[in-house]
Amino acid sequence: MLVGVFGYAQREDIFSDWRPNSDTQGVRYVGSKACLDCHKAQAPQLNTPMGQALEVAPDCRIVTARGKLTFKNGPYTYELARQHNSVVYTISDGAKSISKPILYCFGQGHVGQTYLFRHNDILYETRVSYFEKLRKLDFTIGHQPAVPTSLEDALGRAIGGDEPQQCFGCHTTGAVHGLELKLDQLNAGVGCEACHGPGEKHLIAAKTSNAANPTNSRKLAALEIFNPGKLSAHDLTQSFCGTCHTGFEQAMLQPGQGGINNIRFQPYRMFNSRGHNADDARLGCVACHNPHDKLEKDAAYYDPKCLACHLTKPSDSKTTRRNADACPVSTKQCVTCHMPRVELPGMHASFTDHWIRIARPGDPTPR
Repeated sequence: MLVGVFGYAQREDIFSDWRPNSDTQGVRYVGSKACLDCHKAQAPQLNTPMGQALEVAPDCRIVTARGKLTFKNGPYTYELARQHNSVVYTISDGAKSISKPILYCFGQGHVGQTYLFRHNDILYETRVSYFEKLRKLDFTIGHQPAVPTSLEDALGRAIGGDEPQQCFGCHTTGAVHGLELKLDQLNAGVGCEACHGPGEKHLIAAKTSNAANPTNSRKLAALEIFNPGKLSAHDLTQSFCGTCHTGFEQAMLQPGQGGINNIRFQPYRMFNSRGHNADDARLGCVACHNPHDKLEKDAAYYDPKCLACHLTKPSDSKTTRRNADACPVSTKQCVTCHMPRVELPGMHASFTDHWIRIARPGDPTPR
């Protein structure tokens, strides 16, 4: 058994127990476009927030759409602007300046976007990020708003250790092979192979089976690829989706991530929800969210998901499948009361709290 970058076990056959960011054991990624030759129904995935979780700088649409972005902190001025085919990050103290080409843009921009560049051959995170609610730059979350002590200090934060592997592993496809970071091999965004494993062998199997026996092609082509849908609801939520969205065990290992800072750790918050951490397919991530399609924002969409377990009326009789109590208030807009949106300081955005509960006005957010 091998252990991947996030500590999850991997068997010798990577397709028997694949996890995001696992060791590919020499199997090549082929890119999502190759997958869509056969799986056309999954094409919308490329335009989801996951599918666009990272852009290489020349393709950064936020900077193109917003034009030059600026920010002021004491004597320091920050500028993010497109220059021909590049996006350039410039910091000035009024007398001197440092300019660096942005390499990677993290986030689709519907909440915000953070940028990485190289300085002294080290990857740096910009001190400022774009926030959609503000439509301008502000301090990157986690950075102190204090006035920097020098132009060098004003640049941002060097990222080291295994942080680059975690960042690129969860925002790209193919950039992380076990413990190795291979930025020259990344495919921007979370594509098909991030969840299903590298597709080289599957593509060969599909082509071979189509040529040899077209009527049996679907069965044969299922070889050499991983289907997360076969995992139990608990494993899918906590260890598979939780690889990037942070499951219970991972959250326990992250210092300084307690309290409101874990609002975005959806699997962890679900695990803490009384009655909602059972190994039941109706309570797994994909019961409510189709990873191949856009995120549904209409609260009414989720009502049938809740009513798959909860009774409609208190007078209804419980069954083996529907045995959760009925809400005495309503059967509509369930998530607006039981999964409230919580503002995360510094993010200029609110996030749906997956710690399901009776959320009363004035109650503190569970931590």
